[in-house]
Amino acid sequence: MNWTWLHGLLTRRRGALLGTVLGVATAVALIASVGSFVAAAQSSMTRRATAGVAVDWQVQVSPDGDASAVANKVRATPDVVGALPVGFAQSSGLSATNNGSTQTTGPGVILGLPTGYARAFPGEIRFLSGTHDGVLIAQQTAANLHVVPGDTVSMAFAGSAPVTVVIGGVVDLPQAKSLFQIVGAPPGAQPSAPPDNVLLLPSADFHAVQATLGTLRPDLLKVQIHVRRSHSLPPDPAVSFVTESAAAHNLEARLAGSGRIADNLGAALDAARGDSSYATILFLFLGLPGAVLCGILTVAVANAGADRRRREQALLRTRGASVRLISRLVAVEALFVGAVGGIIGLALSTVVSLVAFHSIGFGGSLQSAIAWPVGAFFAGLVIAVSSILIPSVRDFRIQAISQARAEVPAARKPWWARVYLDVILMIVAVTIALITTQEGYSLVLAPEGVASIQVNYWAFLGPGLLWIGGGLFTWRVVDLMLGRGRRSVSRLIRPISGNLSGMAASSMSRQRHLLARSIVVLALALAFAASTSVFNATYLQQAEADAQLTNGADVAVTEPPGSSVGPGAAADIARAAGVPTAEPLQHRFAYIGSDLQDLFGVRATTIRKATSLQDAYFQGGTATALMSELAARPDAILVSAETVKDFQLRPGDLVNLRLQNSQTKQLTTVPFHYVGIAKEFPTAPKDSFFVANAAYVSQRTGDNAVGTFLVNTSGANPDAVAARLRHALGTSATVTPISAARASVGSSLTSVDLGGLSTVELVFALVLAAAAGGLVFALGLSERRRSRAIATALGASRGQLRALVLAEAATL
Repeated sequence: MNWTWLHGLLTRRRGALLGTVLGVATAVALIASVGSFVAAAQSSMTRRATAGVAVDWQVQVSPDGDASAVANKVRATPDVVGALPVGFAQSSGLSATNNGSTQTTGPGVILGLPTGYARAFPGEIRFLSGTHDGVLIAQQTAANLHVVPGDTVSMAFAGSAPVTVVIGGVVDLPQAKSLFQIVGAPPGAQPSAPPDNVLLLPSADFHAVQATLGTLRPDLLKVQIHVRRSHSLPPDPAVSFVTESAAAHNLEARLAGSGRIADNLGAALDAARGDSSYATILFLFLGLPGAVLCGILTVAVANAGADRRRREQALLRTRGASVRLISRLVAVEALFVGAVGGIIGLALSTVVSLVAFHSIGFGGSLQSAIAWPVGAFFAGLVIAVSSILIPSVRDFRIQAISQARAEVPAARKPWWARVYLDVILMIVAVTIALITTQEGYSLVLAPEGVASIQVNYWAFLGPGLLWIGGGLFTWRVVDLMLGRGRRSVSRLIRPISGNLSGMAASSMSRQRHLLARSIVVLALALAFAASTSVFNATYLQQAEADAQLTNGADVAVTEPPGSSVGPGAAADIARAAGVPTAEPLQHRFAYIGSDLQDLFGVRATTIRKATSLQDAYFQGGTATALMSELAARPDAILVSAETVKDFQLRPGDLVNLRLQNSQTKQLTTVPFHYVGIAKEFPTAPKDSFFVANAAYVSQRTGDNAVGTFLVNTSGANPDAVAARLRHALGTSATVTPISAARASVGSSLTSVDLGGLSTVELVFALVLAAAAGGLVFALGLSERRRSRAIATALGASRGQLRALVLAEAATL
């Protein structure tokens, strides 16, 4: 009986059955495709988090511990691919004499590095000038002492004679904050900034320092084992964090107090674990509405044949078929549609994933590879059951009630229309939106400049309710327009249907529920396409803004430390082909109290010609207003939000900064007045910095040296411009195009490429819109063959029938 029923459906109702199967397949394909992207996005976040960590573990040997024994236990730990000892010594000060002038610094840190350390941990040291071996000096320390490779620096230690070394090279320490952290201390007890003065000695030179201090002041010495792991972790950041933390805890337990671990890799995965919720948000925003829309379309397609299905079921019942038997047959139809649609959808999603994402998997874990396809297939079954089985069971109940009455009641509006559920939902949606807005909710936060996710799922409730309420309200408007307003519709379609406009309007009025379903699905599909387009455009814009912030401009020309290149070199750079504008950007270091922070000197009137300054980068005024205020007042200064908070600054406050004077090489106090907050700024770090007038800084310090030139290419190929500048400048400066910044943009929230997903989402949205406007409409016409036959029998010509169809299509 079941196979006979299916055979009859396949031979007599192929069109309607195929439409329902395709609706289910589209939903399954969309869910599975977005799921494939979500899994890939989470895996990408894990890879980026692990790639950004230079030293995975810093194992600090306890004062009474044996460094060799600790190192052996570390190397015996699974997935450890490298472990090297690093010595730390506290110096009471550094000094250097050049050209008859002596410069001194405050306390510093001396590192003892074994041979091959830079190769084992490539992200820890960035070489700027000089050799890559021998004694290395940090960039800021070299600026403080005014030394270059080949100069001599003296290190002072408490209770012992100074030690003199010859500088071999100048380096930058990109991850200095984690390198000099206090191992085992809670986050609140960590130093706010890394040490200002750092020397890096080869192990042979450090052993002499270690031997002296080991006898006199062992408290000024410590040893760490720096560890590199294999990064063979699960693709999900949350699972990777648990795995990594467990490995670190296991080693710490085996060390039994002889060492403590700073798990830098675990900290990075913990941050990525929070950002991985962004992938869930992408699914909620881009996948779930499309899946719901597919379900609505499938229900609409199935309901297009509801009248015929009811007649067939009534015929079966008159011939003795029980409700149970009919329910079983309908269930077989629903399961067949769900299974076939699910298989087609999964096959389609595989093709989509291969073309759009260059992958046919659902993430790198077995759990993900099983969960997404099974979940999508189950969603297809739910849609099939909801569109076929549930309406049939509901019809059985209605028929049973109708048979118990003497007369059939008049058709009534749906229950939700009678209680004005659509209006209620929209009012609630607006209320929720107002509440979340007034509370200042923001999806992306940047505390102290570090982007992170704050997920408030209540914020999704407002748009969700508005979407549902808007769809129901559209149905109400269409029902009203084609019902009571059919005379107005008749006048509107008169240019198409001529003197048959009244008949066409009456026909549409009788079929207004079918048309209303088509119009609602079409409207929601177009809204889905528009929302997706806006989201993708906004996302791409923010990703480009992140790259601009990181690189500073289309091309950045960075001068080496200690360079005396002035702002006049901008004119030489601007002469290169494809360079309409080049803007100098000073980069200095300034003390506020005891904190050393970056200071950027700008030409406030022209800086925007070379780089993008968004209003979102500032607080207390727009970008234009604050740049104008900076230009109008030479001693004006913009301060980062963290510094304003730490020092309790108010607009107009006097801010005394200490900058190095180029003549005396000593720190000199320079007064500024705080006028606004710069939350972000091109090339600036993500925590604390200042933005001031370059001319004022040059005047008060006697130095107009420029750190970076921001080059605007105005749409020209930045890579080609960068190549021309490298050829012109040689090795005297570092030239970086924005493409390099895009590849290493700091925020994992915009690190995921949405290009493929954008295409997939828009294609699905257009397919749904076309299906709503064509497939449902065509099925509705097939269900009205009898009406067309009657019109033909009454003498309607082909042209008149065509006009009736065109009028209905135009209304849709």
